[in-house]
Amino acid sequence: MRVASFNIENLDETRSPSLAERIKILRPQLLRMNADILCLQEVHGQERDGEPRRLLALQALIENTPYQSYNIAYTETKAEQAYDKRNLVTLSRHPITETRQIRNQYIDELEYKRVTAIPHEDEAKTVSWERPILHTIINHPDGPIHVINIHLKSRLPVSIPGQKQGFSYKSVTGWAEGYFISSMKRVGQALEVRFLIDEIFDNNVDAKIIVCGDFNAEPGQVPVEAIAGRIENTGNPALALRQLIPCSNSIPKEARYTHLHQGQGNLLDHMMMSQALLAHYQSTEIHNETLHDESIAFATDKKYPESDHAPFVAQFSL
Repeated sequence: MRVASFNIENLDETRSPSLAERIKILRPQLLRMNADILCLQEVHGQERDGEPRRLLALQALIENTPYQSYNIAYTETKAEQAYDKRNLVTLSRHPITETRQIRNQYIDELEYKRVTAIPHEDEAKTVSWERPILHTIINHPDGPIHVINIHLKSRLPVSIPGQKQGFSYKSVTGWAEGYFISSMKRVGQALEVRFLIDEIFDNNVDAKIIVCGDFNAEPGQVPVEAIAGRIENTGNPALALRQLIPCSNSIPKEARYTHLHQGQGNLLDHMMMSQALLAHYQSTEIHNETLHDESIAFATDKKYPESDHAPFVAQFSL
């Protein structure tokens, strides 16, 4: 069984390069993954002829591939249609028996008073995360598998009223406060993922769990550590069965990156497995051979047909 995660980067019908140009690059990448379970991030929704918003760009991408016949789950609005931007999508060769999306289910929306706002703010404002968690249960012949597909908040600062002039900031503290709020959102999402993981373990400590997606955080940073739940952090050996093992540990350090920025390789995309899957774990691949440097595209405003994230694939003997 092969499980893959891929931030496909703003998959849409209208951006440049065109969808047709992107399909020429992205479809071979999907075929190379050869995934039985495929988790995608940043899949945009499209509206047509007054119908509910659907994943038409994704349908075009996977047409005439094995994924076309896969079972599918994706994030939905309250109107039961795909989000306009950045949907999470899980495709599975095996049946999907249950789908949930979680946002502020375990953690109430936060309140925070921005101290650098112009004009001054006297009251706290709500801080919530934009993207839900997508939890699916896959009906695998060897038993159910919980697949948790996530896309945590980016590291870009949240805009503070009156603190930005175009793309630049008026003060360092204004930038720093925006970065602080962004970090609160990212860590809050990660904590909610951990709540979900422990809820699954409460029902079955031997549950097969895979958490994957774009964490927008590297190993050792708080979101990654909160989701992994390592014994080194809890100091409690009795919680050993509740920790998740990063599949990236199998990749040599020099190749352990899914994103390039200013020549520096960063591991922002992750896949973690529960102890019940460790006995079946075989190997991990990161397809970063043709990954371009994201900072060059930002500097020149040049868009590339490929994603600025590399696919992450793990293989199990199930």
